[in-house]
Amino acid sequence: MRLSTFLMALMLTAALLSCGNDPAGQTEKTTSKMYEKTGLELPQAAKKPKELTIHGDTRIDDYYWLNQREDEEVLAYLNAENTYTKSMMSHLDTFQEKLYQEIIGRIKPDDTSVPYKDNGYFYITRFEKEKEYPIYSRKKGSLDAPEEIMLNANELAEGFDYFNIGGREVSPDNRLLAYGEDTLSRRIYTLRFKNLETGEMLPDAIPGTTGSAVWANDNETVFYTLKDETTLRSHRVMRHRLGTPIEEDVEVYSEDDATFLAFAYKTKSDKYIVVGSYATLSQEYRVLDANKPEGEFRIIQPRERGLEYSIAHFGGHFYIRTNLDAQNFRLMKTPEEKTTKDNWEEVIPHRKDVLLEDMEIFKDYLVLSERKAGITQLRVRPWEGEEHYIDFGEDAYLAYTSVNPEFDTKILRIGYTSMTTPNTTYDYDMEGRTFELLKQQEVVGGFNPEEYQSERLMVKARDGVEVPVSMVYRKGFKKDGTQPLLLYGYGSYGNSMEPYFSSVRLSLLDRGFAYAIAHIRGGEEMGRHWYEDGKLLNKKNTFTDFIDVADHLVAENYTSKEQLFAMGGSAGGLLMGAVINMRPDLWKGVIAAVPFVDVVTTMLDESIPLTTGEFDEWGNPKDKTYYEYIKSYSPYDNVEAKEYPAMMVTTGLHDSQVQYWEPAKWVAKLREVKTDQNPLLLHTNMEAGHGGASGRYQRYKETAMEYAFLLDLAGRAEVTEPVKD
Repeated sequence: MRLSTFLMALMLTAALLSCGNDPAGQTEKTTSKMYEKTGLELPQAAKKPKELTIHGDTRIDDYYWLNQREDEEVLAYLNAENTYTKSMMSHLDTFQEKLYQEIIGRIKPDDTSVPYKDNGYFYITRFEKEKEYPIYSRKKGSLDAPEEIMLNANELAEGFDYFNIGGREVSPDNRLLAYGEDTLSRRIYTLRFKNLETGEMLPDAIPGTTGSAVWANDNETVFYTLKDETTLRSHRVMRHRLGTPIEEDVEVYSEDDATFLAFAYKTKSDKYIVVGSYATLSQEYRVLDANKPEGEFRIIQPRERGLEYSIAHFGGHFYIRTNLDAQNFRLMKTPEEKTTKDNWEEVIPHRKDVLLEDMEIFKDYLVLSERKAGITQLRVRPWEGEEHYIDFGEDAYLAYTSVNPEFDTKILRIGYTSMTTPNTTYDYDMEGRTFELLKQQEVVGGFNPEEYQSERLMVKARDGVEVPVSMVYRKGFKKDGTQPLLLYGYGSYGNSMEPYFSSVRLSLLDRGFAYAIAHIRGGEEMGRHWYEDGKLLNKKNTFTDFIDVADHLVAENYTSKEQLFAMGGSAGGLLMGAVINMRPDLWKGVIAAVPFVDVVTTMLDESIPLTTGEFDEWGNPKDKTYYEYIKSYSPYDNVEAKEYPAMMVTTGLHDSQVQYWEPAKWVAKLREVKTDQNPLLLHTNMEAGHGGASGRYQRYKETAMEYAFLLDLAGRAEVTEPVKD
C-alpha cells in the first residue's frame, strides 16, 4: 500500500532559546526570502505530448516521458530541480543545519531498547554514539549474561548509500539467524543466514524476497515470499532447506490473482506455519504443521469477496477476527480441525460503536485492542474470571500491545504515548492490574511536558459528520489568528493517525507553531464506516473533511489563511494535491511528501508496483464510472491556470510505493500553468526510496529542510545569507 511511514515531528532545546528565538511567537513577521529570488532560472521539463485514451476520453500527458528512470534527460531534469531547490533555500543553509543539529541533539546517542524475552534469550536493540545504524544483540537466560552481538548494521552498511535490515528470525534451537538486507530502498530484500554460535555467514543467499523468513521446527527449513520483479507484488511462497541450491527451492503457494498479496508467518503457539493471501476486501489462510515442513497446507476458510478475517492459534482452536455479519468486526473461534465459517462460534460480539482492531493471546488471558470514539483501548479478558479495561488516565492517547512472544505469563508488554507524553514502555500485571515503568523515551537537553498543551476537537463537516482533531502547542499559544499552524492528514487504507509524541515536532512548537492532526474519513479512527466513507466513490469526503477542519481552525482563530500550513505524505500527498486544487486560497504553504498524485495513469497501468492490489481502495478506472470519478479529483489531471500556495514536494528516485515520476510530472505541470509567484520546490533523494534515508540521523536532513521551508514562510526562520538576484 502507498502508506506513509508515520511522519516524524520536531522539537527545541534551551540552546535554541538563547539564540534569539521567541517561543511565544511574538517576533516580528517577515516575508520569506524565497520570494525575493526572482533571478533564478526555473527548471523546465520538455513537453512531449502523449495521448492516453480510454472510454472515448483522451488525456494529453506532456510529461509522461519522465517515467524512464535511467534516461539521462530525466536524471538531468531531476538534478536541475534539486539545484533550484538548493538555490532557493540557500539563505536557510545555516538555519537548516541548526535545525538538523537541534533535532538529532535530542536523540539519546547511546540508546537501548527495552529487552524482551523469547525462548530463553533476552533480545536487545541498541545504538552507539554517532553511529547511524542499530546493533542487534541478545543475552542468554539473564540480563546479566554476556552480550552476544547478532548483527552490527553499521558494519554491514559500509559501502552502501542506503541500507536496511528486514525481518530477523531466530531458529527454534536458537542457533541460526535469518534476516533480510535491502541496499537499494526498493523494499526488495536478499535473505541471508548466520550461525550465531560460530559467527559464520552461511552460503545461502536468496534475492528478491520480502525480507522475512519463517522457520519450521526442524531448524533446517525456512519458508519465504518472493516478489515479482516488475510489479514488486509478493506472490510466491517458497520452501528452502539450508545448504541446498536456491534453484531447488520448492514453491508451496502461488498467488495468481493479481489483486492479492501473499505472505507467510508462524503462529505464536509455534505449531503452525501460515500462508496468507491479502486483498483489501478479502483474506485467505492456509496452515501447515510446523513439525512437518514438507507436508501439505490446508485451507482455513476459502476466500469470498467481502469476507475479511485473520487467525491466531491457541490450544485446540483458531481464534478468528472477522467482519462476517459485523462491520466493526467480531471475534470467533473454531476447532483447529474444523475451520470453515460454518463452524465459527462467537466469542466477542459485534458492536456498532467499537471497532475490534487486534488480539493478543496468552495461556490465561485474551487481550483485545478496541477503538472507540477514535481512541484505542486495551481490554484484558481472562479465560476465567472478570475482565477489565486498562486505565491510562488520559482522554487522547495511543496505547498498544508491544512485543509479547511468551504464552505462559501474566505480564503484558504495552506501549503508551500522547501528544505531550514521550513513548513509554510498561509491563502490566494483568492479574494485579499494576504498571511497571520500564522506560520512557529520553529527550536529550530537557523536556517538560507541563510546558505544552494538547486539545481534542470535534469539527462538524459539511455533511454533518463530526471529524476528530488532535492538536498540540506550547502553552502561551494565542488563539487570535496570528500564529502559524501545521495541519497534517492522511485518510486512506483504513490507517488511523494516532495522537503520538515526537521530539522532532517541538522545533515547530517552540517557534510558535501549533500542530494538528485531522482524523479524516478514509482512516478508521471512528470505526469501519469511517474508512468506507472515505474510499472508492466516497473518496472526496477525505478531501472535504480536511478542508472543513482547516476552515474551522481559521474561523475559531487558531490561525489564519496567512499562517495555515498543510502536510501529508504518500496517500496523504494525494490529499495535499486534491485540497490545493479545490481550495488553493486556504493555505500559506504545503509540503507533499512522496505524493500519489497521478492516480488515473497509475491505476490504469498494472505493471506499476501495487496497482492491482489497490483497485478496492481507489476503484479500477477501466470501469468508466471509476475512471470519471478518479479523474475528477486526481491532482495531476486537475492542475489549472490559477494561483497555488507555496509548495515543497519530495520524492525518492528508487521509491517502490509511489514512483518518483508522479511528483516530478506534477511539479512540471504546475510550473507550466500556475499563475502565481509562490515558491514551488521539488527535492528528489537520488539514493533513497519511499521512507527516505536509512540512517538514524541522516533521515532528519530532509526533515530539517522541510521545517526550514515552513518556518521561513511563517517568518520565523533565521536568515543568515544576504539574498542576491
